[in-house]
Order: sequence, then structure tokens, then C-alpha cells
Amino acid sequence: MPIPASTLPSSVGEVREIGKLSWCSHCAHATLPSKRTYCQKHTKLHRKDLGQPIDKLLTHRKEDEPWVDISDKRLPNTKLGSLYSGSQFKGEQKCGDNKYEVMVELQQVNVKESTVCGYLYIKGLTSELPELTTYFEGEIIGPKYSFLTRKWQATQDTDRQHWELFESFKPYIHCFHREDTIYDPIDSDVVYMRWKERFLVPNHRVSTIDGASFAGFYYIVYKRSTNNITGFYYYHINTERYQALTLEHIGKPYFENFEFR
Repeated sequence: MPIPASTLPSSVGEVREIGKLSWCSHCAHATLPSKRTYCQKHTKLHRKDLGQPIDKLLTHRKEDEPWVDISDKRLPNTKLGSLYSGSQFKGEQKCGDNKYEVMVELQQVNVKESTVCGYLYIKGLTSELPELTTYFEGEIIGPKYSFLTRKWQATQDTDRQHWELFESFKPYIHCFHREDTIYDPIDSDVVYMRWKERFLVPNHRVSTIDGASFAGFYYIVYKRSTNNITGFYYYHINTERYQALTLEHIGKPYFENFEFR
């Protein structure tokens, strides 16, 4: 119940009893009757301010006061635009004259390590398995991973031929192979990635599927300003070149993370 103003302490150091409670003269916090002039929770803090009257309640104090901010540690950056853990994208993959419905669900985005992982769902690719789910791992192009793939049977020419399919890559076409070319995905509208499918879900022991293959990898571009992903699939023995992936972000009415302060 509200406490009448006349019953609150009027001077620094005073403890006034109200029934079985006393009130701290510095912050008006309740404390059990005793000889203390400060509430138990804030005794040490109030001793530093002895002689300085405080007439503000806890909710009105400044953010830099130690008992307002629970911790001075902040959550690390765990997202790049709509690239965050739990984010979903939906669209299609085009292979020649055929189109297949695709959805991607990101399980983890590690900005510090420049990695992503998640699940790729595709419908109608084979008659044997109407719906395929694969687990993939990705590299974010930046300080840790360059535009040069250097694996998965991809040469420098392979990288150039696929990266140049993206309009945003034109400024880097003549320097992407140089060691001193380091892309910054944090402050850029465009995020470049490579996605490599690792195994089929739920049966990770399946290595081949009649009519489908996940032995290659995707060259990926995510654009923050449009929230879209485009990609091109590469497999060194595949006769169908430049299989195109187009995805749109599925918005969600909540925050992917938050912190108490």
C-alpha cells in the first residue's frame, strides 16, 4: 500500500518506524527495525554518499549508477542484418527449365568466427524423396575467409566465373584473388558467403541420391537493403551450370535475442 509522505524520513541518517518496518533515509527502501540508518541492501553504497541527500527513487536514477545497470557486459554481435540464429528464408532453386521450392533455416550465425550453419529444405527434386533436407555449413567472406575457395575442386577461375555473376562483385573482379583484399561484411550492405551441404537429414549416412547431388556448394550473396539471398550452385562434374537460388526473408514479430539491464 502507498506510504504517506509525512511518514517518510525527513533528514539524512534518520530511520522512521512504520508498523514493523523502517525506511532508509537515503533511498526510502524498507528495512526491519534496527539501529541502522541505511537499508541492508544499500549499506555500502550509501556510506559512500554519507551526508549527500538522495531524493530520487531507484527507477529515476541515472543509468550509470551501479545499482541500476545489472551488468557492464554486453551481448556480442550475433547477427548481420537478417542473418541470425533461427532466421528463415523462402524461395526457389532453378535448374534449367525446372523450379523447386526451397526454404533455409539458419541454426547458428557466428559473426566472430565468420561461420553459419543450418538446414536447407527442397521439394520435388526427386521422385524417390519428394522433400529433401540437408545440413549445411557456411563461411562468411571477410577477415577469416577470402573470396578464393581453395577447396571442393574450385579453382581461381571457378571463383571468378561464379562471383562475377553477382552485380555487387564488380568492384572486386580484378583484386579478389589478392592476399591484401579483405572484405568487411560488418559495415557492408552485401554479405558474401559459401554454403556447403554436409549430409542428408535425418539419415546422415546417405551419400548419394538418384537424381540429386549435394556434393557441390553454393556461392551466396545476402543483401541487407532487400533482405534477399541469391546464390549459384557449383559442382565440378555437373553439366547444368549456374543453378540459381533466390530466397526472401520470412519476417518474425519478435526479437532474436535481448538482454536485461
